[in-house]
Amino acid sequence: MKKVIFTDHAPKAIGPYSQAIETNGMLFISGQVPIDPATGKIVEGGIKEQTAQVMKNIGSILKAAGYDYSDVVKSTCLLSDMSNFGEMNEVYGSFYSEDPPARAAYGVVRLPLGALIEIETIAAK
Repeated sequence: MKKVIFTDHAPKAIGPYSQAIETNGMLFISGQVPIDPATGKIVEGGIKEQTAQVMKNIGSILKAAGYDYSDVVKSTCLLSDMSNFGEMNEVYGSFYSEDPPARAAYGVVRLPLGALIEIETIAAK
């Protein structure tokens, strides 16, 4: 059975998609950009600040669905500039101090709203 997950503590969808879908003990979180849910705007700062906000948004969605970072099995990171990889990796890694999930990172031409990073996540129970 498919369950739509929504929380006010993460940005509302900016298109025809859900924040996350849970099915068969798996949680699929849509790509999160660094929008502060309180303001509806991209956070100020560089890649570190934007990565931290994306990870906070992911954490809020995980929590709303009854999961946490330890349940994450796969992440896909999209970067508008691969020269930001090292700083992104530093912040991202601070959320997964033990047994980090599988991950891919790609450089892309452009991200929604001019974001520097977008991360999609899969978690499992």
